Amino acid sequence: MAKQKIMLGNEAIARGAYEAGVKVSAAYPGTPSTEISENLVQYDDIYCEWSPNEKVATEVAIGASISGVRAMASMKHVGLNVASDPLYTASYIGANGGLMVVVADDPGLYSSQNEQDTRCVARAALVPVLEPSDSQEAKDFVKEAYRISEEYDTPVILRTTTRLAHSQGPVVLEDRVEPEDKPYERNPGKNVMMPGNAIKRHLHVEDRMNRLEKDGSDFAINKAEYNDTSIGFITSGIPYQYVKEVFPQASVLKLGMVYPLPKKLIEEFAKKVDKLYIFEELEPVIEEQVKAWGIECIGKEIFTRQGEYSANLLREKVLGQNVETKPYPNLPARPPILCPGCPHRSTFTVLNKLKIHAAGDIGCYTLGA
Repeated sequence: MAKQKIMLGNEAIARGAYEAGVKVSAAYPGTPSTEISENLVQYDDIYCEWSPNEKVATEVAIGASISGVRAMASMKHVGLNVASDPLYTASYIGANGGLMVVVADDPGLYSSQNEQDTRCVARAALVPVLEPSDSQEAKDFVKEAYRISEEYDTPVILRTTTRLAHSQGPVVLEDRVEPEDKPYERNPGKNVMMPGNAIKRHLHVEDRMNRLEKDGSDFAINKAEYNDTSIGFITSGIPYQYVKEVFPQASVLKLGMVYPLPKKLIEEFAKKVDKLYIFEELEPVIEEQVKAWGIECIGKEIFTRQGEYSANLLREKVLGQNVETKPYPNLPARPPILCPGCPHRSTFTVLNKLKIHAAGDIGCYTLGA
């Protein structure tokens, strides 16, 4: 009998990397992604480092991939801004050993400076995106990310959110698979993005994305669940769980790959349902593409672009129900603090005593405001 364990989404991602045969992991800490690397360090088969920043972490992973081993970089959504320079170029270079970048978005701004949507960055960089909806999928999608990376010669982004990262669910544990390391070949035409090489690689990237759009309709992670066809939902990630809770009998197209979108599968699903809703947190990435294909749907006309979604939001906007919620009891406040042992505690003590106002960058520095 397979062994099961209750895992956080971040813990499951780390387990997936171990089982997928990852050999190099680099990351920069930031909620809600930090626990990925904190859990990876228990696996002796993986070289795991905290990098100086997300750019360096991504470059470490790219270098390991070029050398022929499976590699990953982990960060939160605003960290992807720091890593965007190497990521955009890595899209052209592709992957030798599988290359995955885990990015944790933060709908609701639990611990972040903004609510940016990683899918928008991925769309600009032409990098495919997978989005799991529970801890089991968080583990399984890691393996799928490496399959896609190596088969289609591309980095792959695994997008998570705070709710997935910090929720627990049962996960089936499997043994580690050791994929054969890919031989390193000196290939400036593929790995050195000077203009003459890059223009040729751009053609490869466009072809790759077209193939992924076509092949995605047959990927197991994209699945149509047909029930009552009077109402249908296209959704992904954690919002899928809310749809299943509120509309258990509705037809649902659950997208595991949210970029590029599987056009054929979406068109087939849309034809079979009478009324179609797009239920996605933050930006209307799926909705805009579906409407661009000429498919009628309802999305951000009724659903907000801000904050974290919930089952109650669905009840209110689709069913017209006003759900009464009970306020939290009057508990003592526990504001965020700098971690025990952090040297910046003393730094901010001095700054506050001297009444000096200083500008910072990473989120932790806002705790000294």
